[in-house]
Amino acid sequence: MFTGIIEERGTLSRLSKGGQGNNGNAEVFINCSMVLDDTKIGDSISVNGICLTVTNMTQHGFAAHAAHETLQRTTLGNKEMQTGSKVNLERALTLQTRLGGHLVAGHIDTTAHLVSKVTAGESQTLRFTLRNGEFSKYIVEKGSIAIDGISLTVTAISLNTFEVVVIPHTLANTTLENISTGQNVNIETDIIARYAEKHMATLMDTKNSNKQNISELFNLL
Repeated sequence: MFTGIIEERGTLSRLSKGGQGNNGNAEVFINCSMVLDDTKIGDSISVNGICLTVTNMTQHGFAAHAAHETLQRTTLGNKEMQTGSKVNLERALTLQTRLGGHLVAGHIDTTAHLVSKVTAGESQTLRFTLRNGEFSKYIVEKGSIAIDGISLTVTAISLNTFEVVVIPHTLANTTLENISTGQNVNIETDIIARYAEKHMATLMDTKNSNKQNISELFNLL
């Protein structure tokens, strides 16, 4: 689990893809420094919101494996993600970590592309459209959302489009500083919304099942 508070911007120095179609995979190497502290092989690091497992380390960065599901669902599979691309990095949280953002699993739901950005003072309002509108039901105004691993608050939503306001500190310390219109980002909706939906579905199934059982009982009388 992560908090969505970015610790460092790293650089994608290698992205080697192999296989085809559903068998595609990739090996990535990220140049970085801060997140290497106290990190060991097997640990999880969020790379643009994607939970990846460290498979190798050097003094200058770490390597990780990305499976076909990750490539299909995230920006790692996009042509715009190339050597030299900047990425947001965060180590997995510990019990001593301040939860300054929100609980982020590192499991990407879908991607979105930037529709517009409007500067207001030193902040920016960013507007995104979801690639898969199915996930818009998990996004609510004033709720939390992770964009490329960054914990942000939704300020407006309409159908498959939503807005966030990004403060100067976040702009200066994440990849959103240089985001351009049309660029794709990874989206993770609030996990609480998905659990709430699952719970309500279970309650409805139980309620309908009880009604059916009572109906069958009356038919037997």
